[in-house]
Amino acid sequence: MDTAMPLGGKKAKRREHFSHISDLVCHTSVRKLEEITHHRVTNRLIHCMNVSYYSYLLCKKLRLDASAGARGGLLHDLFYEENSGKEKENNWRLHGHTALENAREIFDIGDTEADIIKCHMFPLSPDRPKYKESLVVIVIDKYCAILERILFWKG
Repeated sequence: MDTAMPLGGKKAKRREHFSHISDLVCHTSVRKLEEITHHRVTNRLIHCMNVSYYSYLLCKKLRLDASAGARGGLLHDLFYEENSGKEKENNWRLHGHTALENAREIFDIGDTEADIIKCHMFPLSPDRPKYKESLVVIVIDKYCAILERILFWKG
C-alpha cells in the first residue's frame, strides 16, 4: 500500500480530490492522525486518505456529492485514542460521535459530512445513515480496512 498517496487513480483525479480536502488535510489536527497506528499496518491518516479518495471517486461516478464524500471520508476517524482492550469494543461503536465532535470543533461541517462521520461504522453502530454518500463511505471504509488487514496478515 502506498504510504504517501491514496491507492490508484491518475494524477488529475488525485489533484481534483485534493482540491476538495486541502483545507482539512493541511490542518495540524488532521496531520496528527499520522502518529496513530491503524489496522496494525498503516497509520490513521493514510487510512482516512484512502477512504476519502475512493469515496470521492465512487460518489463522483454515482453522481452524488463527491466533495462531501471526500471530506467526510477524511474526517471519519478524527479521534486520537488508541484502540486497546475493552475500550476497543466500545470505540468501534462510538468513535463516530467523537470524530464528529472533533471535526465540528475545528471545521464547518455540513449535514451530509456530519452524517458520514457519525454513521461510518453502521451496522456496528446504532446510527443509521441518512444520505447515499454515507453509504458509500461505509462501504469504502470496510473495503479499505479489509485490504489493510490482508496486508497485515501477509506481513
